[in-house]
Amino acid sequence: MIDEPSQLNSPPAPRAWQRENHTPSLPEVHNSVPVPSGLGFWRKLLAFSGPGYLVAVGYMDPGNWATDLAGGSKFGYTLLSVILISNLMAILLQSLCARLGIVTGRDLAQACRDHYSKPVTIVLWLLCEVAICACDLAEVIGSAIALNLLFGLPLIWGVCITVLDVLMILFLQNRGFRYLEALVVTLILTIGGCFLAEIIFSRPDLAAVLGGFVPKFEIIRNPEMLYIAIGILGATVMPHNLYLHSSIVQTRKYEQTAGGKAEAIKFATIDSTIALMFALFINAAILIVSAATFHGTAHKVAEIEDAHKLLSPVLGVTAASVIFAIALLASGQNSTLTGTLAGQIVMEGFINLRIRPWLRRLITRLIAIVPAVICIAIYGESGTGKLLVLSQVILSLQLPFAVVPLILFTSDRRKMGEFASPPWVKALAWLTAAIIIVLNVKLLWDTASEMLGK
Repeated sequence: MIDEPSQLNSPPAPRAWQRENHTPSLPEVHNSVPVPSGLGFWRKLLAFSGPGYLVAVGYMDPGNWATDLAGGSKFGYTLLSVILISNLMAILLQSLCARLGIVTGRDLAQACRDHYSKPVTIVLWLLCEVAICACDLAEVIGSAIALNLLFGLPLIWGVCITVLDVLMILFLQNRGFRYLEALVVTLILTIGGCFLAEIIFSRPDLAAVLGGFVPKFEIIRNPEMLYIAIGILGATVMPHNLYLHSSIVQTRKYEQTAGGKAEAIKFATIDSTIALMFALFINAAILIVSAATFHGTAHKVAEIEDAHKLLSPVLGVTAASVIFAIALLASGQNSTLTGTLAGQIVMEGFINLRIRPWLRRLITRLIAIVPAVICIAIYGESGTGKLLVLSQVILSLQLPFAVVPLILFTSDRRKMGEFASPPWVKALAWLTAAIIIVLNVKLLWDTASEMLGK
């Protein structure tokens, strides 16, 4: 039973938050990956590995490409520090998500539904749907751009083709959740290999790259730089990933004891940390290639298509543009897979709406496709880059509504028991939330001032 108000003064046992009729998220794959006891460290890490990589793909989606390309071409290596700080924030927040899912057996959306009143829950759900819509908009447009660059397919056709992702998810999940994880890891390795080649082609200044990882106050003072920095933050720490991770860690079947949960938290944290370091490399690589190739030149890179068109002639490597487009396609496909899963988790978790899996996923995919088609029809192909950056800023503005409940829940001993976050983790988590909120307020103030000035 959920705690009655009169019981709040005397903390109940952690299991008091669990309800007898509680249904886990993604019930078709819940506890579907066994973790045998008696395994050594490396084999046990392999058994737990997978969810972190599904989460990591959201940190290297086409929205990241747009913000990283814009940041690198306009400001050189300066915004590498924002990518690094954003990634460290992501590692911390995703570890809290894993902790919440493993200890309580509920994802972040379910936890919000159980804790808050119905009106508050509905508001949080609607905000999350806006974030997923913005995220899917970036992913769908990114896939469509890649198909256009590789095969000359019109953007609107490419957007519609992404409906097929729904069928791919259903097929792979019916075969087993490990197959879906294997596809995602393969696509991540493809993206990483492509950008390793691009870095070699672009020959960046190593000293300047290392200097870019040092934070500079100029980022706060320059409104245009701050706008892209917040876009990078929104593209890196994504609200839907917090809901996704707290759910998919529950695909592992481990001992439901204090020792079993502690071990699951440890390996899930290692899994997500390693996966997010891959994301850090790829995001930094995109900005480094953009800075090394386009910054300080006469070439204007306002769109992803511009980067694709200019890479080969500027670098003098014929394959550079093709490799870029292949990596973009892999990124878009990866992100649409996990974005669709997140849409299902949010719909079930917040409003407990359970419908047939194929229909549920088709709805979440259409939520992304309809606005993408409308935007392309209105702005044409030339406006896709601005839409991608705007979508990431929208994501950043939604972040506090997911981050604050996550920190509150994982810090509460009445809900987490002995697994509640220690003081130093709580301090870092609240510092992260404060940075996100302050930067968002600064962005809104600058935008309002600019509009009033006009």
